[in-house]
Amino acid sequence: MLINRILFYVSILVIFLLSIVNASNISAFNSLSFLSDKFVHGAIYLYLTLLGLACSFKRSNYYVASCIFLFGALIEIIHFFHPYRFFEYFDLLANLIGVTIALLIFRLKNILFNY
Repeated sequence: MLINRILFYVSILVIFLLSIVNASNISAFNSLSFLSDKFVHGAIYLYLTLLGLACSFKRSNYYVASCIFLFGALIEIIHFFHPYRFFEYFDLLANLIGVTIALLIFRLKNILFNY
């Protein structure tokens, strides 16, 4: 449980730092198409949400997932003001899809394995 929380907070920090650097400084970002960029957003927020839910915080799963989505929204707001980044509604949508899929996976896991 402690290792999950450490990994969760380190992941949040790494994602935040990668989100505020100049994207052209990271060659892998430059080669992403529109769809692959959105897939990466969804996968990152799927990962963050699954990890956050696995941490067993003393909050509801929906609260944890909402906080993770709001973290992504905050990053997009920062991008609005960042000179080398852009605010994109589709990034928010991809983040939301990743969070939602993680909630569904976690709920399905609980239904299947808690009987």
